[in-house]
Amino acid sequence: MIDLFFERSEQAIRELDIKYGKICHNLSYNIVNSRRDAEECVNDAYLGAWNAIPPTRPEPLLSYIVKIVRNVSLKIYYRKEAAKRNSTYTVAMQEIEACIADQKTVEDEVEARELARIIESFLDTLTTKERIIFMRRYAYIDTYADIAKRMGISEKNVSVRLSLIRQKMKQYLIEREVFV
Repeated sequence: MIDLFFERSEQAIRELDIKYGKICHNLSYNIVNSRRDAEECVNDAYLGAWNAIPPTRPEPLLSYIVKIVRNVSLKIYYRKEAAKRNSTYTVAMQEIEACIADQKTVEDEVEARELARIIESFLDTLTTKERIIFMRRYAYIDTYADIAKRMGISEKNVSVRLSLIRQKMKQYLIEREVFV
């Protein structure tokens, strides 16, 4: 597919949409809480990928396009929805913000990278199922219902598991003197 981008073939966008469109639309919708805005965000992300490839050769392409979709969606969210505080994104971020200190200054950028590394090492301590639940909630901004359906468990089970994972993560961060 990336070769199609390098050839500047419009088929690249069609293939990208066929393969990753549903993931991109769901992610964007979970952030902006509007089908029309989600469609706009995904289209903007496709345009961003079109403009960046070449010279960039992203591997894996899914992570690359999801990151663009998330960034575009967050811009729309903050522009249109921040005052309402009603999207799945807001709820997910409120759940996890108690575990992570807010990084507000440029000087904190290095600390943010270190925090990301520590969180990655924390994720390595989780079972595969726990990791998937955590990532679906906080990376893909899936609802409890979406996660429950995907994992074949109840929404209550998802809620309890996420609560326990957040507690483990908070303790993990305290032990590493990250959480104060």
